[in-house]
Amino acid sequence: MPTDTVPDTASADVHARRWTALALICAAQFMLILDVTVVNVALPALAADLDLGRTALTWVVTAYTLCFGGLMLLGGRLADALGARRVLLTGLALFTLASLACGLAPNATVLLSGRVAQGIGAALLSPAALALVTTLFHGPERARAIGAWAAVGGTGSAVGVLLGGALTSGPGWPWIFHVNVPTGLALLAVLPRLLPKDPAPTRTPHLDVPGALLVTSATGALVYGLVRAGDSGWTAPATLLPLLGAAALYAGFAAVERRTRTPLMDLRMLTRRPVVAGSLLMLVATALLISFFFLGSMRLQHVHGLDAFRTGLLFLPIALATAIGAHLGSRLVTTAGPRACTTGGMALAAAGCLPPAFLSPTADPWTTLLPALATASLGLGAVFVTATTTALGLVPSHEAGLASGVVNTFHELGGTIGVALASTLALGTTPPAPTGFTTAFTACALTAAAAALTAPFLIPRGRPHTTGGAHGMH
Repeated sequence: MPTDTVPDTASADVHARRWTALALICAAQFMLILDVTVVNVALPALAADLDLGRTALTWVVTAYTLCFGGLMLLGGRLADALGARRVLLTGLALFTLASLACGLAPNATVLLSGRVAQGIGAALLSPAALALVTTLFHGPERARAIGAWAAVGGTGSAVGVLLGGALTSGPGWPWIFHVNVPTGLALLAVLPRLLPKDPAPTRTPHLDVPGALLVTSATGALVYGLVRAGDSGWTAPATLLPLLGAAALYAGFAAVERRTRTPLMDLRMLTRRPVVAGSLLMLVATALLISFFFLGSMRLQHVHGLDAFRTGLLFLPIALATAIGAHLGSRLVTTAGPRACTTGGMALAAAGCLPPAFLSPTADPWTTLLPALATASLGLGAVFVTATTTALGLVPSHEAGLASGVVNTFHELGGTIGVALASTLALGTTPPAPTGFTTAFTACALTAAAAALTAPFLIPRGRPHTTGGAHGMH
């Protein structure tokens, strides 16, 4: 993490415009978060236009979150070694160009390649942006700036579903990607004048590229195996071989991290109980929330015949409930403690999954699906906050940066794994059978209930420090 240094006179101009710079950095981060959820509502239109099967459709969502999460730690190391300003602008340019390619995609190959490039751009941009926020702001201002940064996460997801629906129903699905292009170009034109110059690199950085490739490949193999299970069955070689390959690659990653001079992930962090607890909770909470967006969007359009705009509108209360849950969680975590807050949040998530798990999939979505998912998301919003504050607020402050990287990685990978499993359970038949959605929501309910039961044993006792909370949010 950057150290607290008072800005010198040479950077006084940059310092004076730091709030403008923060607003633009947050706008760039907003695009990245938006792109996690914006595609969900557009999936049926994408499938129809580009003739995408279930597997390709799943990868439209997961290719982005896989590269974003798998390469984020490498992006953070690059920002430290080469300069946050340089890495942020490179990531932004790549993300903008990739968004244009996705919007113009004539087939699945170009679209998925574009989504991979978007994920790589996001993995460069996001950690560099957070590093710049901590460089530009000092003392009490830093907490306010990181709070603004953290708020972007919830609003980006909420706007994503609404914007995805409006654009898909209006000018068409390519505009869910094209909308990033003018925004990206405007930011590329203005940001260089507002960001502090990078210090000259003092030495050639030693980057753990093998570690980054191994962890990304391992998660890719895991997702491939989970998706194949829907077509071939859980015991088929086509499913088991990728899953075994994923286990081998994760083992290889652990071996490389123990031997390399500058490891991507300090594996000692995974011996810290607060970091393990926070990371696992972040993985489960993100997997559940992104699964809700995926399952809800597909069910509303496939089973209930809603158009993309009405689907996006229906998801707005769910996204808002997540933000309200996060706000309540930030208060409860310091008063009731992280154990109680997590157990209550996960129990609420499990209860919210019960109506779509037990009621008929063809029941009125306005009276069953919407209230159920809003209730579940309210609980998950609180869990996001407790996961972050547990991982960062219960470890020494000098380890907060390392812990933040671990939690953020689990955040993105949770969404990747969640969508792969949700797709296999809900859409394993062609055309998708309504009973598949029942199975998927039952799995969500059981997962949340298991997390609620284990949280009191997983999370250590104690109250988090007030300094750590926002670093891991994005």
